[in-house]
Amino acid sequence: MSGKREVRKLRTPHGFRTIAVGNQEKVAYLLSQLDIGEAEAIVLAQEKEVDWLLMDEIRGRTIAQGLGLKVIGTVGILLLAKDAGFISEIRPLLDILLSQRFRISERVYRSVLERAGEL
Repeated sequence: MSGKREVRKLRTPHGFRTIAVGNQEKVAYLLSQLDIGEAEAIVLAQEKEVDWLLMDEIRGRTIAQGLGLKVIGTVGILLLAKDAGFISEIRPLLDILLSQRFRISERVYRSVLERAGEL
């Protein structure tokens, strides 16, 4: 990930678009192990040869990595945002996520805060 320029692109009105998955057979195969969202995200990431796949679900991450994809999660994005200077603290954002049923272990929570220099 190369930083602020890419984030600015995402902030524009045309920064997001919907793309249909081509290989529905591969999606169907992955549905035996994953939900539709994770299955389609993995197949689309392969089809588009993306640099990174954003995924938090552990089973999906494991499968994606097994297929050679580089995966980052929400917490990883927060760390990148802090490193790039977009946010000053991670703790309040993690706490908001946790209050909205985002699951993260206490060990990972503490590890992230330590990595971010907030412990």
